[in-house]
Amino acid sequence: MENRRLIFALLLIAFTITAVAHAQTFNLLYTCGSDPSDPSYATGLLAQGRDGNLYGTSLNGGTYNLGTVFSMTPAGVVTVIYNFDGPHGSHPWGGLALGSDGNFYGTTAFGGKFNYGTIFKITPAGKLTIAHHFTSGEDGFTPWEPPIEGADGNFYGTTCGCPYGGNWAGTVYKITPAGVLTTLHQFAPNGHHDGVNPQNTLMQSSHGDFYGTATNQGTYDRGTIFKITPSGTFTKLHDFSDTDGGRDYGQLVQASDGNFYAPAATGGQFDAGVLYRLTPSGQYTVLHTFDGSDGSRPGAGLVLATDGNFYGVASEGGPSSDGTIYRLSWDGSFSVLYNFDAASGSVPSAFLQHTNGALYGDTASGGAYNQGTFFSLDMGFEPFVKLVRDWGRVGKTGGILGQGFTGTTGVSVNGVPASFTVVSDTYLTATVPPGATTGPVTVVTPGGTLTSNQPFRVTPQLLSFDPPSGPAGTEVTITGVSLTQTQQIGFGNHVPAQFTVDSDTQVTATVPDGAKTGKIGIQTQGGTAISSAIFTVTP
Repeated sequence: MENRRLIFALLLIAFTITAVAHAQTFNLLYTCGSDPSDPSYATGLLAQGRDGNLYGTSLNGGTYNLGTVFSMTPAGVVTVIYNFDGPHGSHPWGGLALGSDGNFYGTTAFGGKFNYGTIFKITPAGKLTIAHHFTSGEDGFTPWEPPIEGADGNFYGTTCGCPYGGNWAGTVYKITPAGVLTTLHQFAPNGHHDGVNPQNTLMQSSHGDFYGTATNQGTYDRGTIFKITPSGTFTKLHDFSDTDGGRDYGQLVQASDGNFYAPAATGGQFDAGVLYRLTPSGQYTVLHTFDGSDGSRPGAGLVLATDGNFYGVASEGGPSSDGTIYRLSWDGSFSVLYNFDAASGSVPSAFLQHTNGALYGDTASGGAYNQGTFFSLDMGFEPFVKLVRDWGRVGKTGGILGQGFTGTTGVSVNGVPASFTVVSDTYLTATVPPGATTGPVTVVTPGGTLTSNQPFRVTPQLLSFDPPSGPAGTEVTITGVSLTQTQQIGFGNHVPAQFTVDSDTQVTATVPDGAKTGKIGIQTQGGTAISSAIFTVTP
């Protein structure tokens, strides 16, 4: 947190590539500051839009020097689409998240009606709508990061502060598309074991829970990792310490092994940060420890690229102390790909892979005018498609980002053909077909077949069960949709049951010994379905 506070304080006051297996080219795309209206000190998440351009926020710059929302073409043409003015928010730190409606969602750390920050929605054309003005009451204040859209269509995010005990601590909130905000959890200050000051974007796991980090306090005052359900049940999973990291600002990414990967900005042997793996149950493993020469203060989250490796940026360190771009393999192998300097930028703070295959990012400072730069790193990766949402039920329609879609002849979900509509050359929609199971999405275009960089999770539906009651040993027929991929069935208190998959729409389960009256749950590769009705366990 010290690094982010230092950068932010300075902003308010002023208001050599290492050889690797892949061919790689670093491109300096744009240097901020040549135009007075330019974005300045870009930070936070970049998001690819339906039009193929990248969208983000800058902490300063623009007409009022209170921050901007900008777009950038893959070739590096930057356009400011909104200038923050104070009443509509100021100093957006965290970047943007793409919604399923094609709009972008973000927050401002300050400004708004009460000067405690805002949540906003903005169209690609730059029309901004305020969804919430923070009051510093139960809703908290100073949101650093954008909210993300959950599987239920609501948005989930965090604030850095809340009035618990009169000190900064932070909250986790849910906000509906209509703007109704509910506080799900308040962190408590003064050494509370939950941690305080969450400053990273939440991520929703394949099982529906949200994962995030708090940057301060906890057992060792290095912050914590937590998970929280959509209904607000909070569980601390890990306390950072001096040896295993701390001050985590980057969004966790869930890989195909079900585990989470992320950087911690401080801690480790040299107090320069670490890269780690976390299991869903909270088992923590350090994969790499930064020593300064290979980077320091890795603030942005990791990108799981199409070659199967993780890529990221460290905001400091390297030969010029201006930061690095690095690659991490699943086994912990680590390589520095690029060392920033004053000319190419300093304090890299955002990173993502575009569907054209290249990696893009920005720096918060450096460049010719010391107001930041935009860059790309071409590793020679092939184009692919990116899912706007990587989950959905049979019959639901979702968006797919990419390029060369004009003339597309087929879309499939894990090999099952899906109906689709080409909206533009860079965006199409497809409907999850009956019989589809969790797996990659492929799009057949005139230029070749493009495959998604993550599996699409076909979420199950539990429609009914019969009989409605019975003792242990009773066979219960469960009907639903997308049940072929069933992994586990639980009764009442989640006691696992023996089961047989009869078809994609039916499974038969045996009520286990020790089961209690309650709902029936089915866990599959695509997620979990819970019955609306209660199964009564009789003597």
